[in-house]
Amino acid sequence: MWGVLTLLLALSSGVLSLDKLNMCMDGTHHKVEPGPEGDLYLQCTPWRDNACCTANTSSAAHNDNSYLYNFNWNHCGVMSSKCKEHFIQDTCFYECSPHLGPWIQKVDQSWRRERILDVPLCKEDCHKWWEDCKNDYTCKTNWHVGWDWSSGTNKCPTGSMCRKWTDVYPTPKSMCEQIWSNSYIYTTHSKTSGRCMQLWFNGTNPNKKPRSSVLSRLLPSVCKTVYATFLRVSAALSRDHFSALEESWEGFFSSEKSGNGLS
Repeated sequence: MWGVLTLLLALSSGVLSLDKLNMCMDGTHHKVEPGPEGDLYLQCTPWRDNACCTANTSSAAHNDNSYLYNFNWNHCGVMSSKCKEHFIQDTCFYECSPHLGPWIQKVDQSWRRERILDVPLCKEDCHKWWEDCKNDYTCKTNWHVGWDWSSGTNKCPTGSMCRKWTDVYPTPKSMCEQIWSNSYIYTTHSKTSGRCMQLWFNGTNPNKKPRSSVLSRLLPSVCKTVYATFLRVSAALSRDHFSALEESWEGFFSSEKSGNGLS
């Protein structure tokens, strides 16, 4: 029986590492599975070894009003080039990253079936993004909803006013968390901590091996799956023989509730 449980745990751990940390979102332009894409364009190039985006998607990510989402960055005048670079990088991260599984959530929306929620963003990336956009203008806090799409591309809704970036987003935290309706969560962790996800990097993708503090987000669901399987197996055998084992598992979950989570 212990051999069976060990096998179940190993299989569940394999699912955690292979699926959740190497998978593509069920989105409009994502590939079904990640893989090499040698011809990714400019800012999307760092994902070329293992990507959820195609070369065409990576090229479109750099265009104004591209076919990807017809989104107009210049809704309050021409966006500065420094600011736009961060939105291009954000698009590359969203479209190309195969390591967002722990934060993928099902949604019922016309333009996508899944989204990311509360991805822990490294402090440097959030601060630099806000710093390079602070002299730009926008008319909305949450860019996911509420636009006027009557022309086929987004325009400021009736009654809204273009305001300076720092009036809409007083802090880097407010921008990173609000602009895409909590797709990102602000952290104070640095890029060297291994406890946050990086938008900007060169060379080996640092997001493919997050440390235990990130992986712990997945632990409860994985362990509960193993535990449920254990109970089904033990129910078919002698209840008395496995009562001690069941008590051990229940004790584990009692301590797990207070000990895991991203910090």
